[in-house]
Amino acid sequence: MNSTKALPLFLEITKSQNKILTISELTRRIRGSLEMEFFNIWVVGEISNLKRPTSGHVYLTLKDSDAQLQAVIFKLVANNIKFELKDGMQIIAFGSVTVYEARGQYQLIVEHIEPKGIGALQLAFLQLKEKLEKEGLFDPAHKKPLPLLPRKIAIVTSVTGAAIRDILNVINRRFARVEILVYPVKVQGEGAALEIAQAIKDLNTLPDIDVMIIGRGGGSLEDLWAFNEEVVARSIYASKIPIISAVGHEIDVTISDLVADKRALTPTEAGELVVPRYEQLKDSIEKIKSRLIQVLYNKILLIKSHLQGIRNSFPLKKPFDRILRLQQRIDEIVQRLFSAGKHIAELEWERLNGLTNRLENI
Repeated sequence: MNSTKALPLFLEITKSQNKILTISELTRRIRGSLEMEFFNIWVVGEISNLKRPTSGHVYLTLKDSDAQLQAVIFKLVANNIKFELKDGMQIIAFGSVTVYEARGQYQLIVEHIEPKGIGALQLAFLQLKEKLEKEGLFDPAHKKPLPLLPRKIAIVTSVTGAAIRDILNVINRRFARVEILVYPVKVQGEGAALEIAQAIKDLNTLPDIDVMIIGRGGGSLEDLWAFNEEVVARSIYASKIPIISAVGHEIDVTISDLVADKRALTPTEAGELVVPRYEQLKDSIEKIKSRLIQVLYNKILLIKSHLQGIRNSFPLKKPFDRILRLQQRIDEIVQRLFSAGKHIAELEWERLNGLTNRLENI
């Protein structure tokens, strides 16, 4: 007897009219529907279960008080995130929903991510600033003094920007005799930070660079970002050559400014800091020269006075009187020794006679 119950009529009809789907086929259909419906969307949530495997991809869960969503950031996107992702961070993500078929799990493929309430670059700046400050890269004790009068100055910047013109004009106007080496680099965009860092390393291999200026003109936070990269900061810190950072305008403060041995508010000020004005230098030398002459003159007067005192002293006026007094003293000492010796001899003679008399009476 067959125990299988007959299907209801409507199920029999649908079964005969529709193809029976495999799990893979159903999952692919769901995936297609989700990708069409939830394409290029923005979501807000809190990061949890953050994972960074060796593949370079980033896996995380986005959640709010009522639900959660799995998300993945593939390596190429993850490498371009300026700030550090952390569990508990509120973020806004842009991407598309898809299905990870192996698990039948829907997830968000993140193409862009930014912190909620603060710009991504600003957060990245604050995070790196805190990290490097803890490591001591801003320590004033590590900062090297600038040379008073450098013979050779290296400038790391773009050769097409206004910054290089401003620096060269100031240096040539103040002290045209100094030698200048310009190391051209990109100062913004992809690869700029690596070029700047490499320039600093290369210049440190040269034996005759006295001081270095790195910088550029003003711009947005994005434009100046190369000077906020960790690779540039560490190259500045490792440099044996004193470095002046001259990035943007007075209101622009970069990580490079904080690590460098000296910060210039503008590229123009960097030129003023690196060399003295010729007229000022000449005036300073004349003042030093006058002070040295006065010190030497006073020293000569002091020595002259001391020699005069020696010359007027009694021993130098009558040197033989000193010798005669010493001879007289020696004679007195000899006489005393002779008298003392004679007295001792007489006492010993009396003692010897006494002993002789005793022996004779025995």
